Amino acid sequence: MAEALRAEPATRLRAPDFYVVGHEKCGTTALHVMLSRHPQIFMSKLKETRFFAPELRSRFRRLGPGELPESLEEYLALFAEAGPEQRVGEASPSYLRSRSAAARIAELRPDARIIAILREPAAYLRSFHLQAVHNHIEPQKDFARALALEPARREGRKIPRLSQSPPALLYSDHVRYVEQLRRFEAVFAPEQILVLIYEDFRRDNEAVLRQILRFLDVEEIVAIESEETYRLQGVRSVFLLRAGLALSTARRKAAAGGPALKALNSVIPTPTRNRAVRRLWRRAIYAEQPAADEAVMLDVRRRFRGEVEALSEHLGRDLIALWGYDKLG
Repeated sequence: MAEALRAEPATRLRAPDFYVVGHEKCGTTALHVMLSRHPQIFMSKLKETRFFAPELRSRFRRLGPGELPESLEEYLALFAEAGPEQRVGEASPSYLRSRSAAARIAELRPDARIIAILREPAAYLRSFHLQAVHNHIEPQKDFARALALEPARREGRKIPRLSQSPPALLYSDHVRYVEQLRRFEAVFAPEQILVLIYEDFRRDNEAVLRQILRFLDVEEIVAIESEETYRLQGVRSVFLLRAGLALSTARRKAAAGGPALKALNSVIPTPTRNRAVRRLWRRAIYAEQPAADEAVMLDVRRRFRGEVEALSEHLGRDLIALWGYDKLG
């Protein structure tokens, strides 16, 4: 990969100077937007290229988040508009979970800077689970039941037929924080890695942003507007959620086909043509996000207490107290 880049210097394509590697549901979207507002930083318009973690991309290309780069040339083209004095960056939260992304990034940019954001495990997994339901990865909308399916899924059983990304359903793999960080520490120097805590970012957006700007060696006194991302709704009906996806996919296929398929497209039902019907459709699918089941959350925290203790020691910071694990009993 790196050899291909060096072999064609005439293209003047630039690989990113830094990578926001994750995790999902830890403020990476807000950070991507905020960094893109800095005049000395260029972020790819496409967030989550997942270029260095192909094993974690959707196994159904038609269900993926738009056109993802397949070749190195396509990937580097995402940054072609960057100014010569700008720091170039991309954000793909799946990189931290990937077992190979760290080595692949280091092969291309051994001098890259890495930004990781970690969150209290129970809150993170609950939020990720809800996102997975929305993204047609997880059909089980009950958080506790989804977690309980992990042993079977690890054995290749109970894998949803239409799940885009089966590896994402192994929830405990998401919070192996020390193991994930060590993959990056094995190929990047300590001064090239910045590990942030999501709760710090939520509590003092500006202070953490300034820390990131110092890490990237760009001007830190530039006023950057904070970004608040959309809060996901709960899912009332997974069946209707997936039915909507099937109808949308059928319409796209028909629209891209010949005259006969295009004619068929005009009669494929869709709930989104009429505004009033669209509102009713959304009400049938979505509901207010339910409050967390504290008994389930307590059980998850107890399950992953060892991970939090290991991370506290690894980072030299008392996350046990910060995340309330000292009160578990």
